[in-house]
Amino acid sequence: MDFLVSEEMSVRLDMIREFMIREVEPLENEMLFGDESALAAGVAKAQGKVKQMGLWAPNHPIEFGGLGLSMVDHGLFAEAVGRSPLGMSVFGTAAPDAGNIEILHKYATEEQREQWLRPLVAGEIRSCFSMTEPLTAGSNPTLLETTAVRDGDEYVVNGQKWFTSSADGAAFAIVMAVTDPDAPPHQRASMIIVPTDAPGFHLVRNVSVMGHSGAGHASHAEVIYQGCRVPATNLLGPEGHGFIIAQERLGPGRIHHCMRWLGIAQRAWEMMCARANERVIDAGGGTLADKQVIQHWAAEMYAKIQGARLQVLHAAWRIDHEGASAARDDIAAIKFVVANTMLEAVDKAIQVHGALGVTDDTILAYWYRHERAARIYDGADEVHKTSLGRRLLRQHAPARETTRV
Repeated sequence: MDFLVSEEMSVRLDMIREFMIREVEPLENEMLFGDESALAAGVAKAQGKVKQMGLWAPNHPIEFGGLGLSMVDHGLFAEAVGRSPLGMSVFGTAAPDAGNIEILHKYATEEQREQWLRPLVAGEIRSCFSMTEPLTAGSNPTLLETTAVRDGDEYVVNGQKWFTSSADGAAFAIVMAVTDPDAPPHQRASMIIVPTDAPGFHLVRNVSVMGHSGAGHASHAEVIYQGCRVPATNLLGPEGHGFIIAQERLGPGRIHHCMRWLGIAQRAWEMMCARANERVIDAGGGTLADKQVIQHWAAEMYAKIQGARLQVLHAAWRIDHEGASAARDDIAAIKFVVANTMLEAVDKAIQVHGALGVTDDTILAYWYRHERAARIYDGADEVHKTSLGRRLLRQHAPARETTRV
């Protein structure tokens, strides 16, 4: 198992880290204080520079304009750009576009690829993923109520979705809907491409999350599909494969999140250490860094972040060499380990910053608001722990002897 970084990737990472500090992190002020036009202009300008540098869409297919990085290299890249909430957008790898690109690349027809995939990778359009519903358990997509009924050469979609991330400004949604209610549970649903300008697609609102509704990539919309008609050719993959495609999308999506969370955890830890060293707390010039409890926090978070990083790289290595299915347990484990490590790093950094930590004068409060959901989306911690624990215990269960009568 070799995590050695190639010379080419090392150069890329140096370029990315410098670019993040110089060009991306300064844009956070516009993001935090609501100057949306200035933010959009700044992001667009930074995206242009990224393309000039040859670093656009690193994890996406080469034939569609990406760099086609391995999962391990993508992990290193994602941590570097994950240090800012704007990093993924600037480099063309933001969710949910990244996950949608993966399933479009695998399941889309040639016509669908030309119409939706190519401009999506190029950053000319955005997309959203419409699966979660307000009245069904998000961790069990076999319970969906949204339907897509075949009517001649069209599907008619009806239902209510929410937390359709990035629907605000998206060109199309990939919708998971029941196409055969009489089929076995895991074969009832399908994935369908729905343009957001299709009659019957209604973006009701951007759901307010801890007081902030957001916009664009930072939004989570409630969407009503009301007699929404789309061509039957908009079916993504075979009918009845919605659950299978969702699992293929969410598996890599979970590790992508973990990679980004490492960037957040690392920057929060660095901010904590910097603040501890600069914050004078007594007349003799003593700082927070002189206090044993802060020293313990610095050591403990360093160890936890490093451990989480190695877990993620190990999972990425297994995906590269053995496939996502073989890495299923590793992905489940890092989902709750890294989420909790990241949130603890942010919380400790806020505590060391004191009153400053809960203001928007730093990025910490933004993360505290927006990343708490890390323990919920793509499967709650408890769901991953239960399913992983069940599988592990079954693997170690003694073989049962057959009782003869």
